[in-house]
Amino acid sequence: MERLRRVAVVVLNWNGRRLLEQFMPSWVAFTPAEAELIIVDNGSSDDSVAYLQSHYPDVRCIAFDQNYGFALGYNRAIEMLEHSVIVLLNSDVALTAGWLDEPLALLEHSSDISAVQPKIRAYRSPEMFEYAGAAGGYLDVYGYPFCRGRIFDTLEADRGQYDEVATDLLWSSGACLIIRREAYLQAGGLDARFFAHQEEIDLCWRVVARGGRIALAPHSIVYHVGGASLAAEHPRKTYLNFRNNLLMLYKNLPEARLEAVLRVRILLDCLALLVFLLRGQVRHARAVWQAHRDYRTMRPDFEADRRENLAQTKVPNPEGIKTFSLLRRYYLSGQKHYSQL
Repeated sequence: MERLRRVAVVVLNWNGRRLLEQFMPSWVAFTPAEAELIIVDNGSSDDSVAYLQSHYPDVRCIAFDQNYGFALGYNRAIEMLEHSVIVLLNSDVALTAGWLDEPLALLEHSSDISAVQPKIRAYRSPEMFEYAGAAGGYLDVYGYPFCRGRIFDTLEADRGQYDEVATDLLWSSGACLIIRREAYLQAGGLDARFFAHQEEIDLCWRVVARGGRIALAPHSIVYHVGGASLAAEHPRKTYLNFRNNLLMLYKNLPEARLEAVLRVRILLDCLALLVFLLRGQVRHARAVWQAHRDYRTMRPDFEADRRENLAQTKVPNPEGIKTFSLLRRYYLSGQKHYSQL
């Protein structure tokens, strides 16, 4: 089979001159001949575009006149491109030699694979998996995300324990998502209403529900800094994660499971709010309450999306959505690693 030649490695930049200086050398060095590196500037007010024009005049730059945010920025850029495979690459990710070889081979030889994720390690602790993606993602029965190599805040060292190709992932991290452009567009792209956090899980769920598969390429490795836009301890991140997770469940869960899952989630999220209060983290507790309040307000705006998703669903119960409670196994049974689940 002829090797794919129409690959775009797309980096969305917003006021990221410092990150461009730090990571452009690895992007240029390790973007292979069959791929095109494209920087999409999201209306930066710093000198990012001037820096690129001066130091990397041969690298294509698409400059928007305003900041469209993460999701809409990528959607607009991908609609403009004609490449058959798109790589969504965060601006704080370092590439390695040969990182794209295995993902492209998987896409070439399996037409039902729609997207691929490399192993994502931590830039500052290179032997450790990185929080946002690790070795590929899943959801538990109540919608909590977790990864091979990362469950809640427990991160594993990469010792090769997940070095087999996995084709049953539910989601790939948006830090480095390698996806067929057709699958991206057919699923509707990233949902800009999420603003940030879990929008890639929502997208991948829609891809899988429509019959696509998402695979881990275990011999492809990239390094992610993480937290470049919003620190983990920021209450805004707590708010977005709780709100967007609820919206994602509403958009994608089959009717037979939706209300039962949401009833349990209300109880579990109330427990999380109480834990925040007991720890003295009042702003985080308030963020959980606001997330549920805004979910109820926003829910009617997602009714049409829910109907569309359910109408297009071919796989109502993907393998990547597990039948167990992650909270129970993690906190009550002490199962801290994916291999123990």
